[in-house]
Amino acid sequence: MLVLEPDGNERWRLEGYLSKDEFRVFLEMGLARVAFMKKEWAVAEHHYTGLIEGYPSSYYAPQAVYYRGVCRYSVSHDSTELANTTEALAKAYPDTEWHLRSLPWSHERTETTSG
Repeated sequence: MLVLEPDGNERWRLEGYLSKDEFRVFLEMGLARVAFMKKEWAVAEHHYTGLIEGYPSSYYAPQAVYYRGVCRYSVSHDSTELANTTEALAKAYPDTEWHLRSLPWSHERTETTSG
């Protein structure tokens, strides 16, 4: 299954089978990805948020959290959005690659003292 833009550019791909609910999430992720690639941040964020709220246990939910954070940052250019995304992933999806990918965004730093 391919999600394509009207001009034929591939934006999302699935090989194999998914349950009905996961397939719905896959399609929603495809719509979000098309909007994301067009830099339609509000539209992409809307799709990611709907997916996160409607299907929080989906395989795709951690990825949606990650990209929703990127959308928010792309609008605001406030790095707090990225740190908040890392925190949300640590809380809800700590053992996923999407949490791992977000770690450079964390504002937590080890402080050292001298003397």
